[in-house]
Amino acid sequence: AIVLLASFITNSIIDFTNAPLAGFVFQIVIITFILLLFGEIMPKVLATNKPLSFARLVAFPIHTLIRLLKPLNSILISSTSRIGKRFAPRKNISMDELSDALDITTDGITEEKKILHGIVNFGNIMVSEIMKPRIDVVAVEDDTSFSDLKKIVVESGYSRIPVFQNSFDGVKGILYVKDLIPFIEKDNSFRWQNLIRSPYFVPESKKINDLLAEFQQKRIHMAIVVDEYGGKNGIITLEDILEEIVGEISDESDDDVQLYSKIDNLNYLFEGKVQLNDFCKVVSCDDDIFDDIRGDAETLAGLILEITGQIPTKNELVRHKNFNFTIDAVDNKRIKRIKVQIIPTNDDGSKK
Repeated sequence: AIVLLASFITNSIIDFTNAPLAGFVFQIVIITFILLLFGEIMPKVLATNKPLSFARLVAFPIHTLIRLLKPLNSILISSTSRIGKRFAPRKNISMDELSDALDITTDGITEEKKILHGIVNFGNIMVSEIMKPRIDVVAVEDDTSFSDLKKIVVESGYSRIPVFQNSFDGVKGILYVKDLIPFIEKDNSFRWQNLIRSPYFVPESKKINDLLAEFQQKRIHMAIVVDEYGGKNGIITLEDILEEIVGEISDESDDDVQLYSKIDNLNYLFEGKVQLNDFCKVVSCDDDIFDDIRGDAETLAGLILEITGQIPTKNELVRHKNFNFTIDAVDNKRIKRIKVQIIPTNDDGSKK
């Protein structure tokens, strides 16, 4: 701006119409050199050699100019800011970009990073990935005697228990243990079935962030998970959802059931029913590493069945990518335990 202003003043004083080359040399080369010498180089040299004296010399003029030009400066800054907000394109950060940003942070905030990763991935997790499968659900049949019901409640330690008729596919409702407390001294003829509350059904494909909002709106803590044919696949609780953010939540009533044991850094022993989502967290691999083969599988045992197409035999070895799965325990119905060996890979993805 100063160069342009100096060129304008020079053209007003001196006419270079007949000597355009001389005008170019004078206006661009000579004026630029003078401005750099007296406006950039000389002040820096003086300020370096005599900083205190130079500061005293220029402090008052600079302070005066700042006060004089403050109104104009404020107008220019505010107008520029408004124009920038109005016309500047908004850049939306994708979840993948945010996840990558978390991966390159320092290792000093491991726990905080896990929580942030849980928040980032929260909207991508479906109910079927974290639900408790029906085979592991503690439920009671509607014709159970009151004495037997009390035993089940005490042994399970749960505060909410599904009630079904004939089979789990015939879920009739949820029994809240707190509703039983006023009638705990009743005899075996007590009709506890009158205390059953209506169940809340959710599809297995629902995202857990949407389900969390529904739990908050309806003020409930448990839902029955159904498939596309209406079959009951299991249950999901508010605790299951929150654990995806903050990690495992344990209380005094929880049994210390280990779904895996770590042999060393590259070898593990997993229960077949462990969720693939939890498996990936334990072995520190990407959540989508099995997307090309998992199909509808949500557990490690289900993944093995997808790979083999049949129930494997004991000690059978199944290889996939950089994992070696060895069947440790199996029966005619399901895979119970699996040994997992992780094969180290190079940066290009090839096995070492």
